[in-house]
Amino acid sequence: MKVAVVGATGMVGEVMLKVLEERNFPITELIPVASERSIGKIITYKGTDFKVVGLDTAVSMRPDIALFSAGGDTSLEWAPKFAEAGSTVVDNSSAWRMDPTKKLVVPEINANELTKDDKIIANPNCSTIQLVMALSPLHDKYKMKRVVVSTYQSVSGTGVKAVRQLENEIAGIDGEMAYPYPIGRNALPHCDVFQDNGYTKEEMKLAREPQKILNDRTFSISATAVRIPTAGGHSESVNVEFENDFDLSDVRKLLSETPGVVVQDNTDTNTYPMPIYAHDKDDVFVGRIRRDETQPNTLNMWIVADNLRKGAATNTIQIAEYLVENNLV
Repeated sequence: MKVAVVGATGMVGEVMLKVLEERNFPITELIPVASERSIGKIITYKGTDFKVVGLDTAVSMRPDIALFSAGGDTSLEWAPKFAEAGSTVVDNSSAWRMDPTKKLVVPEINANELTKDDKIIANPNCSTIQLVMALSPLHDKYKMKRVVVSTYQSVSGTGVKAVRQLENEIAGIDGEMAYPYPIGRNALPHCDVFQDNGYTKEEMKLAREPQKILNDRTFSISATAVRIPTAGGHSESVNVEFENDFDLSDVRKLLSETPGVVVQDNTDTNTYPMPIYAHDKDDVFVGRIRRDETQPNTLNMWIVADNLRKGAATNTIQIAEYLVENNLV
């Protein structure tokens, strides 16, 4: 099993390598891939050193699976080349997510849609993954009508430059700015670029991607995405209106029985999800579960996950695991 990690020296790429090792993914040959400036660098995986290669070289090596986390432009150009060489690409960028010919996959929800013909598979947006992990079982039982979500997203979602900006501000150092304003002691209602409709690209991903993953456009989602000065972990305040009424104890039970979801919801002991607890974990944490008292059949909850793991690297690798286990590569 030859596996290429495209973007191996980047933030998500490094986490991918860590998760591949932790989960003991069946690799016979690892191909770390990065941009020209990183070619020749050494990556250590399971105690063995591997030399970083360029994209042309990686394609010629014909990996069975190529895990991409190198940005949308790279994916648009190179994912088809890997696919033509016989590789199955799992892409972590936004390049292919809304392409009607490509599957958008969260394994716990819709991996069973994958076939051998799917040579480019899209990994959803980090905020989308944790949202649908909690919404999917509730939608199956109570049927969603409308979702309002406000996100509290860490700087690691922007990348290493943003993490460095926050660290510099904490240390009182003037440095390169990833954002148009300081992020320390601040909150920026500005994730990704603004669109013509006044929403950001991130907000529109949250509105559209869940409909595709759940294969249902009968519900609507309105989102506001906010960047906050946490180093890792995304949080979401979610208000869901259902067609059918629910019992709170049934909601908690349903969520707690959902693979990959952990309920942390006891106000007597101040138990609720926080990024500091989600750090380096693969689960999606749900708490502050309560009825919206202003209108019928409506639920409030708080969802937290590590955006670099389940929100990116782990979900990508879970897709690859499904492909291997079901002989789809």
